[in-house]
Amino acid sequence: MNSLVPLPVILPLAVCGWSVVLGPRHPRVHRAVSVAMLAAVLAVDLLLLIEADRNGPLVSHLGGFAPPLGVTLVADRLSALMLTVSGAVTLIVFVYSLGQDRPNRGGAPLDFFHPAYQVLVAGVSLTFLAGDLVNLYVGFEIMLMASFVLITVGATEPRVRAGSTYVVVSLVSSLVFLTGIAVTYAAAGTVNFAQLATRLPDVPLGVRTLIEALLLTVFGVKAAAWPVAAWLPDSYPTAPAPVTAVFAGLLTKVGVYAMIRTETLLFPGNRLVTVLMVVSCASMVIGILGAVAQTDLKRLLSFTLVSHIGFMLYGLALGTRDGIGGAIVYTAHHITVQTTLFLGAGLLERRYGTTELTRLGGAARSAPLLAALWFVPAMSLAGIPPLSGFIGKLGLMRAGAAEGSTWAYVLLGAAVVTSLLTLYAVTKVWNLAFWRAAPRPEEAGPDAPAGGTAVATATATAVRTAPPVPRLMTAATLAAVLLGLAYTALATPLTGLADRSAAELLARTPYVKAVLGS
Repeated sequence: MNSLVPLPVILPLAVCGWSVVLGPRHPRVHRAVSVAMLAAVLAVDLLLLIEADRNGPLVSHLGGFAPPLGVTLVADRLSALMLTVSGAVTLIVFVYSLGQDRPNRGGAPLDFFHPAYQVLVAGVSLTFLAGDLVNLYVGFEIMLMASFVLITVGATEPRVRAGSTYVVVSLVSSLVFLTGIAVTYAAAGTVNFAQLATRLPDVPLGVRTLIEALLLTVFGVKAAAWPVAAWLPDSYPTAPAPVTAVFAGLLTKVGVYAMIRTETLLFPGNRLVTVLMVVSCASMVIGILGAVAQTDLKRLLSFTLVSHIGFMLYGLALGTRDGIGGAIVYTAHHITVQTTLFLGAGLLERRYGTTELTRLGGAARSAPLLAALWFVPAMSLAGIPPLSGFIGKLGLMRAGAAEGSTWAYVLLGAAVVTSLLTLYAVTKVWNLAFWRAAPRPEEAGPDAPAGGTAVATATATAVRTAPPVPRLMTAATLAAVLLGLAYTALATPLTGLADRSAAELLARTPYVKAVLGS
């Protein structure tokens, strides 16, 4: 079974190479092979999850070279769960993108969209499987190079401007990451996670704290946690709907995963716990206040993304088994729900030509299925029972109450306020875009974007006469909604798996023994 560990990385890269060689000819073959590859990756991810849960971490030393010389890939419960969720989401989003009637709709030509998307999948998989800091860095860079292409597709002025910001922030964080790797190797003589777990306790406290701070800074940028999250609301909304959906669902969670992995394995005791709690609290509150102030649906969802990263950091900051388990459940939930909400926003934009809430209305009457596909994940994001968002938030709040410190109760209060404001934000979207009647041109309001009566008239007419959305896009969004509902139906197995993952992370020994041997 260990031989399956590299496949989530190898398969997308192999199909990417094949796609480049084949060129833009035979688009149906491109689509069929890409879907088959993503389905095969998901199947492998499921097998790895089942095996890791039964028998412990799976390890592959590429080329037969043991650490620290070789490349080590590790699939434990946490990484296998993240692989499985990301595999399902990337498959759904890719099918959604195929539902567009023209390959270059939204500026994503077929001849480079497919290869770039496959490279993105490979980078995400490598990040989850990396057994050392260097390959974690390589996974980030593979993922980011593909995202640079995808976020600027179409080369429109807003996309290039937003993509430039994204590139600059990513490059700066990569330089900080390289600095952290260099300091780690100079202090411990290795970058392998398992070896670092045994050697870092012997490193002077000041150096160890410096390494931890550097890594947390890098991963905080990747996760879009406060105060290094300002780039996200300006970058994500300009990209095409499939790109925005997979970015919002996965790329920030890769940063959260890296935080969980390094904090539990390399820095037990969590010396920077107060910093994490402050970042968690500020991310939740500042992010949701930004969301409440928005009138564009994509920007509103981008701010909620920043806000709900704080929930995951809440569980990590607690550092307890229940807290980390709650963070894992919430991460899996948020990957799916945030992706679904952006897919729904894409359907809304496809049908009505805008995501500006002041120009929308009456969607619940003219497109009831679209309204339902948006309503369910929105309620889950707000934490309405019995949906998966409620399950994740309840676990985190119970863990905070059990921990009992002052900061834990402050974060519990922040989580409650953020949940209520999230409910307010999604209710605002529902009332403006779906529930109220379609606005007349003169009712567009002072907050409507510039463009005058002609733009407002065209938008209002589009709301009343919009064509139906392609069925494949609707079907893919429905699959994402059902995946989110599956978390509710399988709440007991999911929380049990997360609890076992948290116990394994805190024990550290199973991971170290699997990589280094007894």
